[in-house]
Amino acid sequence: MGDEYPTDADLEKIQDWDWHDLNGLVDFVASLWHWPDFWSYKGRHITAHTGGWSGNESIVDALSANEMFWQICWISSRRGGHYVFELPKKSFWESPTARAEEIRDGIK
Repeated sequence: MGDEYPTDADLEKIQDWDWHDLNGLVDFVASLWHWPDFWSYKGRHITAHTGGWSGNESIVDALSANEMFWQICWISSRRGGHYVFELPKKSFWESPTARAEEIRDGIK
């Protein structure tokens, strides 16, 4: 992305992204993220650091406005622009109660 800020259209697209395609959403966000080394995947886990760059912070604001993404994937955040997300297991899509069972069983 270089030094370009995400456009209003990019941010709106993030906010309105269909929650059935969370992998597509995080791939799109990764393509926009300034300093790609500050957006990392490890399996289903995503660690994001804004680096204090307002463009990345705008992207996080758009992600948080996508209520389904935030409710399903947000794990933690801390001062300084550090975020952790987790994509659901495949079983989440196969059963409406799968995520509840994962939480109940202590599996994340």
